[in-house]
Amino acid sequence: MPSLPSVPTGSSKSSDGCPKGKSKSEGSAVLGGLIGQGLGRAAGSAGVSSYFPISEVAGTLTNAIACKLDPAEQKQAANATIEATRGEAGDAAPPPVGASSSWTSETRENVSGTSTVVARNDNDQAGLQCITVSDVIIVNGEETTANKRMCRKPGQARYALMA
Repeated sequence: MPSLPSVPTGSSKSSDGCPKGKSKSEGSAVLGGLIGQGLGRAAGSAGVSSYFPISEVAGTLTNAIACKLDPAEQKQAANATIEATRGEAGDAAPPPVGASSSWTSETRENVSGTSTVVARNDNDQAGLQCITVSDVIIVNGEETTANKRMCRKPGQARYALMA
Protein backbone atom coordinates (compact mmCIF):
# COMPACT_ATOMS: atom_id res chain seq x y z
CA MET A 1 0.00 0.00 0.00
CA PRO A 2 1.52 3.39 -0.96
CA SER A 3 2.20 5.80 1.85
CA LEU A 4 -0.06 8.81 2.27
CA PRO A 5 1.36 12.30 1.78
CA SER A 6 2.18 14.06 5.01
CA VAL A 7 1.19 17.57 5.92
CA PRO A 8 4.15 19.78 6.81
CA THR A 9 4.33 20.87 10.44
CA GLY A 10 6.55 23.01 12.65
CA SER A 11 8.61 25.70 10.93
CA SER A 12 6.87 25.10 7.59
CA LYS A 13 3.73 26.85 8.86
CA SER A 14 2.91 30.42 8.03
CA SER A 15 2.14 32.99 10.73
CA ASP A 16 -1.59 32.21 10.45
CA GLY A 17 -1.12 28.57 11.48
CA CYS A 18 -1.64 27.01 8.05
CA PRO A 19 1.01 25.06 6.17
CA LYS A 20 3.07 27.41 4.01
CA GLY A 21 2.37 27.58 0.32
CA LYS A 22 2.34 29.88 -2.65
CA SER A 23 -0.57 32.26 -3.12
CA LYS A 24 -3.27 30.81 -5.32
CA SER A 25 -5.65 32.02 -7.94
CA GLU A 26 -9.35 31.67 -7.14
CA GLY A 27 -9.66 28.57 -9.33
CA SER A 28 -6.69 26.81 -7.82
CA ALA A 29 -7.91 27.79 -4.34
CA VAL A 30 -11.08 25.77 -4.95
CA LEU A 31 -9.08 22.83 -6.25
CA GLY A 32 -6.71 23.25 -3.31
CA GLY A 33 -9.68 23.14 -0.96
CA LEU A 34 -10.71 19.78 -2.37
CA ILE A 35 -7.17 18.43 -2.20
CA GLY A 36 -6.82 19.92 1.28
CA GLN A 37 -9.84 17.97 2.47
CA GLY A 38 -8.14 14.73 1.44
CA LEU A 39 -4.82 15.75 2.96
CA GLY A 40 -6.58 16.92 6.10
CA ARG A 41 -8.20 13.51 6.51
CA ALA A 42 -4.85 11.80 5.92
CA ALA A 43 -3.16 14.14 8.40
CA GLY A 44 -5.85 13.50 11.00
CA SER A 45 -5.47 9.77 10.71
CA ALA A 46 -1.70 10.20 11.05
CA GLY A 47 -2.14 12.29 14.22
CA VAL A 48 -1.11 15.60 12.63
CA SER A 49 -3.22 18.52 13.85
CA SER A 50 -2.85 21.01 10.98
CA TYR A 51 -5.59 21.23 8.37
CA PHE A 52 -6.27 23.19 5.22
CA PRO A 53 -9.23 25.59 5.04
CA ILE A 54 -12.02 24.24 2.85
CA SER A 55 -13.48 26.52 0.19
CA GLU A 56 -16.97 26.37 1.75
CA VAL A 57 -15.84 28.41 4.78
CA ALA A 58 -13.61 30.95 3.01
CA GLY A 59 -16.11 33.81 3.46
CA THR A 60 -16.75 32.99 7.11
CA LEU A 61 -13.59 31.75 8.90
CA THR A 62 -10.08 33.12 9.16
CA ASN A 63 -7.17 30.81 8.33
CA ALA A 64 -5.92 31.10 11.92
CA ILE A 65 -9.06 29.25 13.02
CA ALA A 66 -9.75 27.03 9.99
CA CYS A 67 -6.26 25.52 9.94
CA LYS A 68 -6.72 24.06 13.41
CA LEU A 69 -10.03 22.40 12.56
CA ASP A 70 -10.83 19.39 10.41
CA PRO A 71 -13.28 19.98 7.51
CA ALA A 72 -16.36 18.95 9.54
CA GLU A 73 -15.32 21.24 12.41
CA GLN A 74 -14.71 24.08 9.96
CA LYS A 75 -18.33 23.73 8.85
CA GLN A 76 -19.52 23.70 12.47
CA ALA A 77 -17.48 26.84 13.26
CA ALA A 78 -18.79 28.59 10.12
CA ASN A 79 -22.37 27.71 11.07
CA ALA A 80 -21.78 29.14 14.56
CA THR A 81 -20.58 32.39 13.00
CA ILE A 82 -23.65 32.53 10.75
CA GLU A 83 -25.90 31.88 13.74
CA ALA A 84 -24.21 34.54 15.89
CA THR A 85 -24.42 37.14 13.12
CA ARG A 86 -28.12 36.73 12.39
CA GLY A 87 -30.40 39.58 13.43
CA GLU A 88 -33.41 39.12 15.65
CA ALA A 89 -35.70 36.34 14.29
CA GLY A 90 -35.15 37.00 10.59
CA ASP A 91 -34.95 40.77 11.10
CA ALA A 92 -32.60 42.66 8.77
CA ALA A 93 -31.19 44.55 11.77
CA PRO A 94 -27.59 43.78 12.72
CA PRO A 95 -27.09 41.34 15.58
CA PRO A 96 -26.61 42.82 19.05
CA VAL A 97 -23.14 43.00 20.55
CA GLY A 98 -22.83 39.89 22.69
CA ALA A 99 -24.79 37.62 20.31
CA SER A 100 -23.02 34.28 20.46
CA SER A 101 -23.17 30.70 19.21
CA SER A 102 -21.14 27.72 20.41
CA TRP A 103 -20.35 24.31 18.99
CA THR A 104 -18.66 21.06 20.04
CA SER A 105 -16.85 18.86 17.55
CA GLU A 106 -18.72 15.86 16.25
CA THR A 107 -15.49 14.30 14.92
CA ARG A 108 -12.86 14.81 17.65
CA GLU A 109 -12.87 14.89 21.43
CA ASN A 110 -11.75 18.04 23.26
CA VAL A 111 -12.50 20.42 20.37
CA SER A 112 -15.05 23.22 20.68
CA GLY A 113 -15.58 26.83 19.78
CA THR A 114 -17.65 29.98 20.10
CA SER A 115 -18.35 32.92 17.80
CA THR A 116 -19.36 36.17 19.50
CA VAL A 117 -20.27 39.57 18.05
CA VAL A 118 -17.98 41.98 19.95
CA ALA A 119 -18.54 45.28 18.06
CA ARG A 120 -20.83 46.93 15.50
CA ASN A 121 -20.21 49.67 12.94
CA ASP A 122 -23.54 50.23 11.20
CA ASN A 123 -22.38 53.25 9.19
CA ASP A 124 -19.33 52.08 7.30
CA GLN A 125 -18.02 54.64 4.78
CA ALA A 126 -18.94 52.34 1.89
CA GLY A 127 -22.53 52.01 3.14
CA LEU A 128 -21.94 48.56 4.57
CA GLN A 129 -23.15 47.24 7.91
CA CYS A 130 -20.04 45.87 9.62
CA ILE A 131 -19.44 43.91 12.80
CA THR A 132 -16.45 42.41 14.56
CA VAL A 133 -16.77 38.76 15.51
CA SER A 134 -14.43 37.01 17.92
CA ASP A 135 -13.87 33.31 17.27
CA VAL A 136 -12.47 31.25 20.12
CA ILE A 137 -11.61 27.59 19.62
CA ILE A 138 -10.19 25.12 22.07
CA VAL A 139 -8.31 22.13 20.68
CA ASN A 140 -7.03 19.71 23.34
CA GLY A 141 -6.84 22.47 25.93
CA GLU A 142 -5.09 24.99 23.64
CA GLU A 143 -7.14 28.16 23.07
CA THR A 144 -6.93 30.14 19.84
CA THR A 145 -8.72 33.48 19.43
CA ALA A 146 -9.14 35.41 16.19
CA ASN A 147 -11.16 38.56 15.60
CA LYS A 148 -12.61 39.15 12.16
CA ARG A 149 -14.39 42.03 10.48
CA MET A 150 -17.53 40.98 8.64
CA CYS A 151 -19.75 43.25 6.52
CA ARG A 152 -22.93 43.15 4.47
CA LYS A 153 -24.88 45.57 2.34
CA PRO A 154 -28.11 46.80 3.96
CA GLY A 155 -30.88 44.29 3.31
CA GLN A 156 -28.56 41.35 2.67
CA ALA A 157 -29.07 38.29 4.87
CA ARG A 158 -25.45 37.28 5.58
CA TYR A 159 -22.25 38.94 6.64
CA ALA A 160 -19.03 38.08 4.80
CA LEU A 161 -15.44 38.14 5.98
CA MET A 162 -13.63 41.32 4.91
CA ALA A 163 -9.98 41.28 3.92
